[in-house]
Amino acid sequence: MKNSPQEIKKEGLKLLTIGSPIIATQLISMGLNFTDTVMAGNLSALDLAAVAIGNAIYMPIGVFCMATLIAINPIVSQFLGARKFEEIGKSARQMFWLILMLSIPAFFLLRNLEGLMIWIEVTPEIIPIADGYLKAISWGILPLLVYAGFRYFSEGLSVTKPAMYVASGALLINVGANYVLMYGKLGFPQLGAVGTGYATAIVSFFAAIVFIAFTASFKPFKRFNIFARTKGPEWEYIGELIKVGVPNGVSSSMEVMLFAAVSLLMGTLSVKVAAAHQIAINVAATMFMIPFGLSMAISQRVGFSIGQGSMEKARFRGFIGIIICAGVMTLTALLLFIFPDFIISIYTDDTEVALVAVSLIFLAAVFQISDGLQVGAFGALRGLKDTRVPMIVNFISYWIVGFPIGYLLGITLKVGPEGLWVGLISGLTVAAVLHNYRFNKLTKKKNRFTAP
Repeated sequence: MKNSPQEIKKEGLKLLTIGSPIIATQLISMGLNFTDTVMAGNLSALDLAAVAIGNAIYMPIGVFCMATLIAINPIVSQFLGARKFEEIGKSARQMFWLILMLSIPAFFLLRNLEGLMIWIEVTPEIIPIADGYLKAISWGILPLLVYAGFRYFSEGLSVTKPAMYVASGALLINVGANYVLMYGKLGFPQLGAVGTGYATAIVSFFAAIVFIAFTASFKPFKRFNIFARTKGPEWEYIGELIKVGVPNGVSSSMEVMLFAAVSLLMGTLSVKVAAAHQIAINVAATMFMIPFGLSMAISQRVGFSIGQGSMEKARFRGFIGIIICAGVMTLTALLLFIFPDFIISIYTDDTEVALVAVSLIFLAAVFQISDGLQVGAFGALRGLKDTRVPMIVNFISYWIVGFPIGYLLGITLKVGPEGLWVGLISGLTVAAVLHNYRFNKLTKKKNRFTAP
């Protein structure tokens, strides 16, 4: 069955309607890290370094936990498509147990990472401050995951604007809490970088409380009986969340760790190179928020179609989303090609740093389309609840292909930062090809789909 231009336009607009608030939420969330970095930098280089090191260690843990909870999105979207409203409520209630299973070990892990910093030979004076930052931020891991779980639940039901509003409020609270705790205002002691960790925890509590209140009061959610009493863990539902979520969490962590590893290798080349890389990677990460937000919407649309029992719709909606992701990233690539000097001037006026950054910005432009294609297809596969094979694909793409190529060119053959970035491009391109191949293969079936 061939889809008409009107159907294509309608689906594209639907996807953008669902995805645009998610994109805004992601961009605002990036503002939290930006304000932490800027405000720590205004205190001292030591505080800035402590936040950078602490955040680099925290991110893989936080990303794994949050990406695992994304499983609730395709699960409830499929139930919504099948109009199994009672199952939606049960999935939400059982999500609490998964949140506890993730947050308790994460809390203790974050409070016991001083040995890791010693082992990787972090500068000794940074370690106690970074450790204090991690201990402070650990208090916010439970509420952060509560917020994330309810956010992804809501997005799985196509309700995406509340997270955007909560993120906006969180950004304002973060600035205020940072100011009070980092600089020692209103009678509080000056905590420096450690204060940033406590501010993040406060923001997490705010986000969790507001989103729980929204979920409990939002009239269309009443039919799901989300907060009905439960007898305890129901492993049928928890098992499904784990089965879909853990591979997704591992996949996301592998990508984060690849970029972190490349950043560490940049630091072995020179300070100027590391600074240029940080600029280019920040620009690329900001651009990536657009297809990432769309990928969440793609998961919802594909999952909803599967719930309706229509593989044909799932295929159509998935590929429309993937094409839009690629189209958007084509535009961002053009912007990077045309205006590299202007973009870099926002970050630095150091001519040496800018010169290296320009070459990396051009390479960032090259991988924009691959990045859009891979995250779009990854989102479509997640909508099918197919996350185990994509996890293997990501491991092969990033750690068997991308990292070795980058290390060989950048370090062994001494090509420099451009060589390391060729590794990133290679990994993302392989992931893009394989994820799209798998989605195409799975959705060729006309029968109702169940992921292996």
